[in-house]
Amino acid sequence: MIDATSKPLSTGLKPYSEYKDSGLPWLGRVPGHWDVLPHRALFEEVKVREHPNEQMLSVTITRGVIKQRDLLAGSSKKDSSKLDKSAYKLVCPGDIAYNKMRAWQGAIGVSDLRGIISPAYVVQRMRGAHNPRYFHHLFRTPGFAKEAESWSYGITSDMWSLRPEHFKAIYSPLPPDEEQTAIVRFIDHATHRLDKAIRAKRKTISLLNEQKQAIIHRAVTRGLPSTGSGQAVPLKDSGIPWLGQIPAHWEVRRLRTLVHSIDQGVSPLAVGFLAEGDSWGVLKSGCVNRGVFRETEHKQLARSFEIDPSIVVKVGDVLISRACGSPSLVGSVGRIRSLRYQLILSDKTFRAFFRDCVDVDFMVFAMNCRYYRHQVEQAISGADGMANNLPLSSLKDFCFAIPPKNEAAAISAYLDSETSGVQKSVTILEREIELLREYRTRLIADVVTGKLDVREAATRLPEVEGAPADEPELAEMEEAGDELAEENA
Repeated sequence: MIDATSKPLSTGLKPYSEYKDSGLPWLGRVPGHWDVLPHRALFEEVKVREHPNEQMLSVTITRGVIKQRDLLAGSSKKDSSKLDKSAYKLVCPGDIAYNKMRAWQGAIGVSDLRGIISPAYVVQRMRGAHNPRYFHHLFRTPGFAKEAESWSYGITSDMWSLRPEHFKAIYSPLPPDEEQTAIVRFIDHATHRLDKAIRAKRKTISLLNEQKQAIIHRAVTRGLPSTGSGQAVPLKDSGIPWLGQIPAHWEVRRLRTLVHSIDQGVSPLAVGFLAEGDSWGVLKSGCVNRGVFRETEHKQLARSFEIDPSIVVKVGDVLISRACGSPSLVGSVGRIRSLRYQLILSDKTFRAFFRDCVDVDFMVFAMNCRYYRHQVEQAISGADGMANNLPLSSLKDFCFAIPPKNEAAAISAYLDSETSGVQKSVTILEREIELLREYRTRLIADVVTGKLDVREAATRLPEVEGAPADEPELAEMEEAGDELAEENA
């Protein structure tokens, strides 16, 4: 459901009355009146160059084809495209563009814009008067992604490429043109409603996190609240301007004295879907955003990737975001409390192993307070282009107000109690967002592959002006770092 007063968008939708076998394992049965054709009959590759003054476009996994400056907004990444853009390919509204190396991850979509993209990318144009937005939605489904993966070739998974000749060999369904329009209208309307619900839930989460942050900061810099005896805890100057006064019996220690070691993982190619069954996933930097580990913030690894046991994450691990497209998310910390998936550490995430003298839960709280954020911001505000990266040397030099271990344990227990209600509300909202996203993915896939008939429902829906995609937040910020280097090659 979208909310307590809304019905699921699929309510009243039924399958078509007649189906036939498509002959394609990824597609299954399709409505009997639909065609199933190879892409060579539907698209032609276009290679128009010599338009160096057009705006740069990016082909993203999260939103398809967008302006590169929108991808860079809020990121420390810079435009690293070549000065001579004469070889860059022109993309016109209605063209399908894809990243050869990432098509099997979902980096494909229709362009509503005119601009240029990397010469290494592929531009396809409809041969007939079909609706390209129908194919935009079709090509971004999990089923098509797996089909694109099966047609991609390379020595290793990080070299897989969907070449134009192989794209043309793939078969896709083709509903009648008027039905394509109905499908697009329904999906635009559904996406608009679902994204509106997601944004409202995110706003509530933001307010709850502010409340949680205030509780944590007070406890990790002053200790437990007074018991009412009237005896204030004696304070001393920490000697650090941004930390101020701390309890007199506490110490100021650098992180390097509190840990045995800090490691990180690798950066393999992965698809933008969750690991299923016995498959493995690699964590994204957003897995510890706002102090809580979120195991669904991962991407499924290619089936050929060999798992290194030393970077498999376990319950109890403390993870720190090393790099992210947005500086405000760098340095986020969280501890793994439970695991449903098989996951490995990425190179964008540190893992800290604390000494026995340290209360780990207290440190997780301390690494999610304001004075810790001040140090992160100072560490990443250096050289141009480094504002999305937390150097390990800087992290180890961060200072913390440390109470005796038994007091630290009492503080962490207090914070667990005081913030559990807030965090429970946040967790519920995040789960609702996750379910909305899963529902959206499943609904779009069912509609574009003919599992549900939306023709009648679409006639009752108004036009949606520029239906917004779900706010990309972490996923798109990561793309800014992952994709720009290869797209500007």
